[in-house]
Formats: sequence, structure tokens, C-alpha cells
Amino acid sequence: MADVKKVRVVVIGSGPAGLTAALYTARALYSTVVITGNHLGGQIATTSDVDNFPGFPEGIQGPELTERMRAQAERFGAEFVFDEVTEVDFEHGSPYRVKTYGAEYLADSVVVTIGASPRHLNIPGEVEYTGYGVSYCATCDGFFFREKDVIVVGGGDSALQEGLFLTKFAKSVTIVHRRDELRASTALKKRAFANPKIKFIYDTVVDEVKGETLEGGIRKTTGVTLRNVKTDAVTDQPIDGVFIFIGYDPNSRVFGDQLATNDDGYMLVDEKMRTSAEGVFAGGEIHDFVFRQAITAAGQGCAAALSAIHWLEERGDELQPLEDAAPALETAPGA
Repeated sequence: MADVKKVRVVVIGSGPAGLTAALYTARALYSTVVITGNHLGGQIATTSDVDNFPGFPEGIQGPELTERMRAQAERFGAEFVFDEVTEVDFEHGSPYRVKTYGAEYLADSVVVTIGASPRHLNIPGEVEYTGYGVSYCATCDGFFFREKDVIVVGGGDSALQEGLFLTKFAKSVTIVHRRDELRASTALKKRAFANPKIKFIYDTVVDEVKGETLEGGIRKTTGVTLRNVKTDAVTDQPIDGVFIFIGYDPNSRVFGDQLATNDDGYMLVDEKMRTSAEGVFAGGEIHDFVFRQAITAAGQGCAAALSAIHWLEERGDELQPLEDAAPALETAPGA
């Protein structure tokens, strides 16, 4: 049997929810391992400037914020593992097995903060200019586009909500939708149609994000290539920002059907952040499809951790002997 590390708490995910959860469980003197995923910090780590996280009146860079949160959790003993979860066993009760590409953990309690990922257009320039004009969060980044021209890609409620929000800052907002009719609610369409800052381009997709590299290596979005899906006509449009709102996908697939979710895959939790598995808690965008803010995720991570701490205190026992615990997980091919 492969080596298994015994630990009181495993936190899956390292965005604001996971980093806050780790701070609380480690500070409560429970050995805590954070499995970060493919990069520390989640979505906020890709945001160049964060102006709406309390305590930073001058703002802070997204990567710096997450590094500070990580250092605070590490100060109390949290261990960070740069790996991804490949398999879990939540069906045999606590302690739970959590397997990554590089190790396997046996934990009394698990806090799931693995988040959700914005759907991408998967076009040239999108990744290169993310954080430099390409964004998936108007609330996070709209402030930086004051008196700028931006486009919003999408035609549902989120696209119109975020587009309306952007009109507080931007000089103009152009909604680009691939169909000839918006999918958003009637109320939102009425508001958007009435807003003089908003224009619409229908039957059109974005084929490419264009930009330039400035002195010092800073990248900047300068335009997009648009294509009409009915005529195939292609046009280049100068633009300062591209906001993409074509939906989110919760990162819940790794859990299979072991944790209850809604029809869209978002984890179901109660008021104490408890999931359908006893001793497994969740916070952040793995369940929150409404607010999607760093500060709300941090609060939910705190609540999930406090519930986990209370649950562990009620149990009062240490981990079971390894031979009495849940069966080992199979090693994935090539892992």
C-alpha cells in the first residue's frame, strides 16, 4: 500500500475560501493540508488589481493578496501542497481518503473550496491578455475601465447584469451575442435597452483578442476580431476591455455523486456549510453561484472551517488506525 499521510483536515482548493479555512483550522491546532490545485489563489490570483478587499485602502495585486493569506495560514502551521485532487472516498465515513497525483491523505474532516471556473471562449489572445484587458468579473475589474470602451460577450442574465454594472465606469459597453436574440430575463433586457451607454451586436462571435506589449513588459488589450456567424463577415474593432460572461462550471466533477449538488453541479450546503457527507464542509464558488466575490468566499471559508472545528471537537477522537480506515484508493494510471 502506498504511503498515506494522516492529517486532521484537508482543504481542497486555495482561493480566498480555502486560504481562510486553512487559517482557522490551523489556528485551532488541527493539522491542516491545503491541496492548492494547479495554482495558488484561484481566480483572484489572475486579477492584477484588487480594490474591493477590505483592509487595503490603496488596493493590492491579486497574487500578493493570496500570498499574504497563504503566509498567514502557514504561520499557524498549515501545509500547502501544489497538487491536484484526482479521487476521493467520502462514502465510507471519516476519516476520508483524498488522493492527488503525488500523494494520498487520510483526514478526519475535509473542507471543499475548489471553486468554479468561468467558461472561456478558447480563442487566440484570450489567455495572454487575461488580467490585461480580458476579465471574467465586472465587479472586480470594472473600476479600471473608467471612460473606456469595452465589450461584453454573452447574452444571458449574467452578461446583462455585468454590462449594466460596467456602465457606471465605461464610456461605452457593447454586448456581443452569437444569437439574434438575448437569453436574459425581460426585466434585464428592458433595463439594458434603455441604457444609452449600451449597444448590441447580434449573430456575432469574438474570434481573437488583440493587444500589444508596452515598455516594461506590460500587456494591453487593444481590440478584437468579430465574425458574423450568418455571413462570415470579419471586422476588427478597437476596444479597451473584453468581459466574458458565457457561464461558469463548478469544479465538482472529481467528487462524482458522493456529494449532493444542484442540477448545475454546484454543491448543496446548509446554513453551517455542511455538505451531504458528515464531516465534509464547503465554501466559496463551489456552492455560491450568486455573489462570486473574494470577500464573500473568505467569509464562507471561515464558516466552513468553524463548522469543521466544532465537528472535530464534538468527536474528540484522533484518526482511526490506518488498517481500520476506508479502503485505499486505486492509483490512477500514470499517477
